[in-house]
Amino acid sequence: MRIPDDAAAACPVCGNAYDSVSEHDAGLMVNLLDNERYRRVCFDPVGVDGEPRVRFYHHTHGQTAGGGCGGPPVAPE
Repeated sequence: MRIPDDAAAACPVCGNAYDSVSEHDAGLMVNLLDNERYRRVCFDPVGVDGEPRVRFYHHTHGQTAGGGCGGPPVAPE
């Protein structure tokens, strides 16, 4: 994982502000069910020096309340 220095000013996926961004090039796992800090993470696939990466844009509860893609979670069927 690395912190990119060329990340967008707003989340490129939903357009909302974000708290932090991280970039990954290997396996990862996401669980936000009981996360006190983050409500949502948007995933943005990017290429860095010809290599595939995924950027995670971490949104706090306040950054997702009432706007953008921050609707309530949808339960799986």
